[in-house]
Order: sequence, then C-alpha cells, then structure tokens
Amino acid sequence: MTDYIIQLLETVHIPHELILFIISMLPIVELRGALIAAPILDVGFWQALIICIIGNIIPVPFIIFLARPVFSWLKKRKLFAKITDKIESKVSKKADKIMKNTALGLFLFVAIPMPGTGAWTGSLVASLFNMRLKYALPSILLGVVVAGIIVSLGAYGVVEIFEYIL
Repeated sequence: MTDYIIQLLETVHIPHELILFIISMLPIVELRGALIAAPILDVGFWQALIICIIGNIIPVPFIIFLARPVFSWLKKRKLFAKITDKIESKVSKKADKIMKNTALGLFLFVAIPMPGTGAWTGSLVASLFNMRLKYALPSILLGVVVAGIIVSLGAYGVVEIFEYIL
C-alpha cells in the first residue's frame, strides 16, 4: 500500500518530505509505513523521523475529540450502524488490555509496531474510554516516538543509524 501511495504522490511531483508527512497521517499506514518509505525516497534518518512523528501525531487530538460524536451519529444511520459496532467491538477488545494501566498501557500499545496498533487506534481507544487529552496525548506521542525509533532501526538498518549519529 505504501508503494502505491508513493507512486501516486510522485506522479504529481510532490517533494519526498511532504510524501512522508502525508503517509504518516494516514490511518493503517501511519508512521510505520512512512518510515519504511523514507530510505526509498532518500530522506535522511533524523529528518524522516521528525517529519513522520509530527505527521502521525497531528490527527490525534482531532480523533480523540471527534470519535465519540462521529460514532454516535453513525450509529443512528442504518447504513453505518453495523460498521460502527464492529469497530467499537474491536477497539474495546484491545482497550481492555490497555486500560488496566491507562496512560502506561496506552503508551505501550502505541509503541509496539504491530498491525492494528498505532496513534489512530490508540486515539480511538482514548476517546471511547473518555481518557482526557492531557493524559492521552503524551502517552500516544511517546508511543509514536518509540515506534518510530523501532521501525527506523529496521528501515535504515542499525549500522546506517550509527553512521548518522556518529
């Protein structure tokens, strides 16, 4: 999916940094997909990491504030009621594990670079469980940073990262 997005955005001659920024804002792909694309687009480690963290964290407050009202509105629509219930059910299953330690659990959930985890899902969990933004946002931000570092280790390679640092 990331390859397709890169090809699409490159056809309109968008700068590579902006491509990473856009990819990191998208659900499912998020920071993880963008950081995998960064070396392909020849964007440096630190620049890519910072761009992707910022891009991935921008939607978080909007998701936290808007998820509940949007879900409530969608539930009242016959066409979307089943989809909304299914999403809430999936998020609730993951949320049970997360909410045992609330902020710490949310951080760990977002930090682990696995399918179905990340800033978008973490924000949905925080919203559906009425977690306040002042607790949710730092947990999600720290989780995004840790996930970014973990994914970068794979995308850029451990040896290349030490070359950037040293």
